[in-house]
Amino acid sequence: MDTECRVAVEGDVLAPLAQRMGLTLDAAGGAELILRHVDGALALCGDQKRYGKPLVVDFVSGRAAHRRRFGGGRGQLIARACGLGGGVTPSVVDATAGLGRDAFVLASLGARVLMIERVAVIHALLEDALIRARNDAETADIVQRLALAHGDATRHLAALVADSGVAPQVVHLDPMFPHREKSALVKKEMRLFRLLAGDDDDAPRLLEAALDVATHRVVVKRPRKAPPIAGPAPRHVIEGKTSRYDLYVHRSLA
Repeated sequence: MDTECRVAVEGDVLAPLAQRMGLTLDAAGGAELILRHVDGALALCGDQKRYGKPLVVDFVSGRAAHRRRFGGGRGQLIARACGLGGGVTPSVVDATAGLGRDAFVLASLGARVLMIERVAVIHALLEDALIRARNDAETADIVQRLALAHGDATRHLAALVADSGVAPQVVHLDPMFPHREKSALVKKEMRLFRLLAGDDDDAPRLLEAALDVATHRVVVKRPRKAPPIAGPAPRHVIEGKTSRYDLYVHRSLA
């Protein structure tokens, strides 16, 4: 889905970013979304009645800070699903990085994580968040374990991983799930994200690519009642209140 034509960049200071992303440099063209600096952070802004507050990726404060301090450590579902236990800390590729929340949790627990994001605008927000987190005493060490790549993991996962130098024991996937208009997923932030990313119609192909790359397991995050991705059946399932993790295991991490 080519939605980035709806995005413009505000201000000459962001001209290099606009050139790199192929975006226009002002809002006069009627772009639905604007990238601008807000309180020192890169933000994606739109009509607040429709999309809510400006979208910023933040690894330093807010939700990320709370989860870092009180999230439950390696007892969290994602940590268990990705095999962070029993003294094991695998290398992880988050092939659908999104806003980086899952990747940051894994990195805060000691894992080295390669984030792959295909939407250039979201990649820019992640890039900005990493820069800010490197300058904060509480997160600088954590983000040293995070790497970021721009590309479509569905089509180029093996090449993106090879370019990064990572040997992924675990590949984590959180493909965008098609939803009904009355679904709880239709929050303002999610609506904005979907405008850019669309649904992941190629999820079976993405799973196949991940299974080819992961040396030990593929972990797929799904809504709790959603069907598994079409293809091989997961070997294990870890279920929470609203979501679950389907595990496709090649061999043990222990």
